[in-house]
Amino acid sequence: MKILAAAVALLPLLACGSKEHAHPGEDSKSESPKPATESASAKANPQAEPPKPAAETARPSLPSAAPRIEAKPPAPAPGVEPDKIKVQHCLIGFADQGRSSVPGKPITRTKEEAKALAYDILDRAKKGEDFDGLVKKYTDDSHPGIYGMTNTGKPPVGGYRPRTGMVPAFGNVGFRLAVGEIGIGDFDATASPFGWHVIKRVE
Repeated sequence: MKILAAAVALLPLLACGSKEHAHPGEDSKSESPKPATESASAKANPQAEPPKPAAETARPSLPSAAPRIEAKPPAPAPGVEPDKIKVQHCLIGFADQGRSSVPGKPITRTKEEAKALAYDILDRAKKGEDFDGLVKKYTDDSHPGIYGMTNTGKPPVGGYRPRTGMVPAFGNVGFRLAVGEIGIGDFDATASPFGWHVIKRVE
């Protein structure tokens, strides 16, 4: 009877101990449950990326129209001269020992002054100043000073003069120019006896 009474007394202690150690993992699971919304979002978009900044997605604006490029007339091929040309020139004469280099023109500027003026006109014309206006203001020939020339050995053309009928500097410079180009014939007692010729090819 004493043994049975001792066993009955131990039953409550054994029951209490089994409750404390029956499910040790249940408490840890209940402490930090994962929110249902987070797991659902992860399943719906497993590879979702954050949106890119506006600076990365913006595209540069394109011009409304491409710049216009104007074609220039081709220059004569090296060693090949055209059959005929038309030029406009500005003649700058000078006085030497009281005599004018251009017959019938009362010119007083010196040879050095004439050269400086001719090259100034050339520079201004190449920079875009109106060539016809420069001719009208400065030439010691008659304005507009436009002449047509046929090349040596080419058949005559109405309104054009043969190259051999002009001072050599005219043809030597003019036939080497492209249309719209400007050059100069320096004074030379044989090739350009009247002074400096600033020459623009117009055709």
